[in-house]
Parts: sequence; structure tokens; C-alpha cells
Amino acid sequence: MNKLSSYIGINVISAILLVLFLIVGLDVVSAIIDQLDDLRDGYTFWQSLIYVGLTIPGRINEYIPLSALVGCLVAMGMLSSSSEITVIRASGVSMSRLVWMAMKPTLWLILISVLISEYVSPYTDQWAKSHKDFLRSGVNHSLVSGAGLWHREGDTFMHFNVVQPGGVLYGVTTFEFDTQGELLSSTFAKRASYQQSNWLMEGVSRSIFYADSIENREFTTLKWQTRLSPKMLGYLSLAAEDLSPTGLYDYAKYLEQQELDSGAYRLAFWQKCLHPLMIMSLVLVALSFIFGPLRSSTMGYRVFVGVVVGIAFQFTQNLLGPSSLIYGFSPFYAVLLPILICAIVGSTLLYRTR
Repeated sequence: MNKLSSYIGINVISAILLVLFLIVGLDVVSAIIDQLDDLRDGYTFWQSLIYVGLTIPGRINEYIPLSALVGCLVAMGMLSSSSEITVIRASGVSMSRLVWMAMKPTLWLILISVLISEYVSPYTDQWAKSHKDFLRSGVNHSLVSGAGLWHREGDTFMHFNVVQPGGVLYGVTTFEFDTQGELLSSTFAKRASYQQSNWLMEGVSRSIFYADSIENREFTTLKWQTRLSPKMLGYLSLAAEDLSPTGLYDYAKYLEQQELDSGAYRLAFWQKCLHPLMIMSLVLVALSFIFGPLRSSTMGYRVFVGVVVGIAFQFTQNLLGPSSLIYGFSPFYAVLLPILICAIVGSTLLYRTR
């Protein structure tokens, strides 16, 4: 029985990895082509390859669910076409045991996905973005168009051209307003670094606005008081879907303390947390198709069905997720509903084949 389990597991994991390699490979080629429009100054073609290379872990994690779905359809479909599934069933192996043998390899994929999501892709994506922004934006200019990011803390608005890991910022611009919305001052610093629990600006130009005049000041260095830490800036520099589950939870709490909208980060948090269940539900659907409607179908048709199901699943999540932010219901239910639908459909089809 162990040999049989290993045989099925090797077939399933090999097919999933092959599909994953093909999908990620196509996505990487597409990403390299997209980067050609951004080439300028120090951001050369070689630098764009480094940028895309650093984003590969995140791309792998993104496509694991679709690869698991299509890979299971391919592997188990090949076993079914060669009548090996029929022989296995005739030897006394129950349907539930056969399903478990096919699903076991995906548990390793789930573990890899969790590790990438928490410990790898957030850091590689941050390095990729900061590397690209540093080369493209130039650090001696404020408010570089098409680069950097904005943030608000109380009545102060901030813009950063480049956010590098470890607490180093380039091209820092701040605007301070009073409670009536009148601009009090603007500050630009070429560089800011986090030293001994404080931010130190370097190469600072400050403009103070009075009722009838403007006072300009220059500073070699200047302390900067803000609640932002290097850790929070790391969260701020990435899109919600690129953060780790821990980072999403921490940053959502920080936004709520600042009385800012945290809905997008709460939604991404639940998507990350329920990612393993998503993979398992799609694999269950794939197995139910092989033992049910697609038992005698061709390989090409199985792959086509897998891609369609994966796209439909992603479309449903993309529709329900933003809808939860607009209509005010919990993002948890928006993420969970498509997973439950897949699990119910897969379980029902498998039950009918018993």
C-alpha cells in the first residue's frame, strides 16, 4: 500500500510541478516584456531581469492553486486513461483512500506556500521594488512622478521616493497641515535613516508658510518625529496582496489606530489565511471530475476544464472581495464562500461515484 501511495503521489506532484513551471515561466516572460517600457537611466535590461527574478517566489505562490488543480487533473487523468485507476479500485482500494493518496502531495505544496507567503516573497518583493525605484526615481527630487508612495499620519502627508529594507529612505517629502486644512510647512530630505529608535533626515530643505510670507531653511541633519517604524514602512511599500499574513494583521491594526481604512488589508489577510483551504478545495474538485464527469475525456479537454474552473474561481473571489469592502460585509465570508462552493461540489460528485 505504501508503494501504491508513493506511486500516485509521485505522479501527482510531478504533474503539478510541471504545470507550475510552465505557468510561472510564461508569467515571467510576460513580466520581462512589461519591464521594457520602464527602462531608463540606471534601470537597464539587466536590472529588469534582477527585478523580475526577485518577484518569482511571489509568482510561484500565486499560481500554486491553479497548478494544483490542473496538475491533479493531468496526473489522475493519465492514470484513469491507462485503466490504472480501475485496477486499483478492483484491488480493494476504497474511493476515500484513493482520494487521500492523491491529496497527500498537495499538503507539501501547502506547507511550501505558507513558508513562501510568510518568510520569502514579502522580502524579495520589497527588495525588488526598492531596487527598481532607486534606479528609476532619482533620490534628489521630491514627488517623482510614477514612483514612490504616499502615507498620512494625522495632519501630516508624506511621500517617499524609495523605501529600502532596514530603515533607509530616499527622497522624503512631508506636508504639515493645521486642523483647518491650511498648509503650515513642507520638508524635503534627500535621505532618512532609522538610528537608535529615531529617524534622522539628511540634506534637508524646509519651507514654513506664514500668512504673508514663506521662510526657507536648510539643515545638514534634522530629527524626524513619526510613528512609522522601518517595519511599518516595509508594509507600506508593498501592495496588500504582497504582504505576509503577519504583516497584513499588524499593518491593518496600525491603519485603524490612525483612523484610516484597513479594509483592503483585512481582505488580503483572510485570502492569505485561507489560501491552504483554497488549494485543497480545488484539488478536491479536480479529483471529483476525474472520477466523475471527465473520467473518459481526453487530456486536452481535462486541461481546458481545469483552466476554466481556475479562472471562474479567481473571478468569483475577485468579485466578492471588493464587494465586501463596498457593501460592508465581512471579507472572511467573501473569501470563504468560493472555497465552500468548490468543496461542496467536489464532495457531492465524489459521493455519487461511490
